[in-house]
Amino acid sequence: MIRRTISKEDTDTSSTGKSADPETPASGETALEQTTEENVCPLCRGAGFVYSRAAVGHPEYGKAVPCDCSGQKEEEKRQRLARISNLAGLDRFTFDNLIPEGRSQDQNNQMLFKKAVEASREYAKNPEGWLVFLGPSGCGKTHLAAAIANERLKQGSNTFFITASNLLDHLRSAFNPGSPISYDALFDQVRKVPLLILDDLSTSAAGGYSPWAHEKLLQILDYRYVNRLPMVVTSTVNLEDVEDKVRTRLSDPALSAVLTLEESSVHILSQLDSLDLPLLKTMTFENFDAEGRHLKPEQRISLQEAYRLAMDFAANPEDWLVFLGGNGCGKTHLAAAVANHRRSLGQPVLFVVVPDLLDLLRSTYSSESGSAFELLEKLKREPLLILDDFGTEASTAWSQEKLYQLINYRYNARLPTVITSYFSLDQIEGRFSSRMGDSRMSTVIAITAPDYRIDRPRQVEQPQRPVRKQFRRQQY
Repeated sequence: MIRRTISKEDTDTSSTGKSADPETPASGETALEQTTEENVCPLCRGAGFVYSRAAVGHPEYGKAVPCDCSGQKEEEKRQRLARISNLAGLDRFTFDNLIPEGRSQDQNNQMLFKKAVEASREYAKNPEGWLVFLGPSGCGKTHLAAAIANERLKQGSNTFFITASNLLDHLRSAFNPGSPISYDALFDQVRKVPLLILDDLSTSAAGGYSPWAHEKLLQILDYRYVNRLPMVVTSTVNLEDVEDKVRTRLSDPALSAVLTLEESSVHILSQLDSLDLPLLKTMTFENFDAEGRHLKPEQRISLQEAYRLAMDFAANPEDWLVFLGGNGCGKTHLAAAVANHRRSLGQPVLFVVVPDLLDLLRSTYSSESGSAFELLEKLKREPLLILDDFGTEASTAWSQEKLYQLINYRYNARLPTVITSYFSLDQIEGRFSSRMGDSRMSTVIAITAPDYRIDRPRQVEQPQRPVRKQFRRQQY
């Protein structure tokens, strides 16, 4: 009778005949190559070091030094980890070649991106918990996620990078008899890998996959959540739009840090911000005529007082500053000068023309996209908001209510705000004027100058054309 000895390799093989080792990569390679007599270094016999051949009496005599094969082994290990990590084509994404402030031209988004870069660098040094990147396509989420993975590879740490859609496709294809890896092995590898980076969770998080695929994704998230295993996730979907079970995992403050790289409402705000318009961009304190030599004394005094208040506010924005006055009195110039000064210091500021804001609120509301809510929430919390041409525009009750919500929030939060209006306070609706005229936090200056500009174009009288006499043809 022939007896067969059962080896450990037999017991570690699944019913499909493939290795069930959780570290087996999707490419079919074994995660850890076995050392055999054929690949043992003849110099160090696998020890990784040799004794120095320095002469007797030399400081290095008898000391152990790294074998020549050590460098080659490290390179082989690095290449093997790169294959396992599924980062083919993404090795170019590093911290060294990313744009520090991101691709957005909006200063708020640039600040958000810089914060995400700092968090990513720290996370790459010692991954703990979850790091979730949110933002629209093209904002740099994948670059940061891949940079973390590549940094971990340099440190010799096993990392697995994959998009959510490709992961689910691989799990399905693992049932194929010709698959280089079993389903169980791949599933275990993803669940237990030291660092999992799941890119573009968007469609799956929104429930766009089949029930089976979605269930598998939830099992992976649950396993890593319960065992507190490090993970990086990127998504274009707002957390509010993600199903409850996934959202509670991704947003758990005890485990997860959620970083928004670019706010979706910022794109709308960039269209709403009027400060980059050619004329407003040139309105500064330097080219403002505060002397008003052509004005009457009382008019000149009100203009100079408004100029002083604007300068003080620009140096240290606190509470509210309200400019009232007729067309051409300089209130918009001063408001724009405040904004341009703050922006020159690199500080966030948003210059909004109120009629344009009301039009945008109406349009976003009618689209039923939820953008009106996002826009309003963003405006409420702007560090410095300038509302130009606040008046009694004919608008819907809904848009007026939203405008009041904006004013009332910033009033209660005492957020720095500049308001200009053609109307006096007693001509503005009571609920607005009571906020704007509150002396506890608002400074109101009425500019009585009819036109502060000395270089304003003058109306040239057109010479009258001679009147031609029209003769009626006599009829005979």
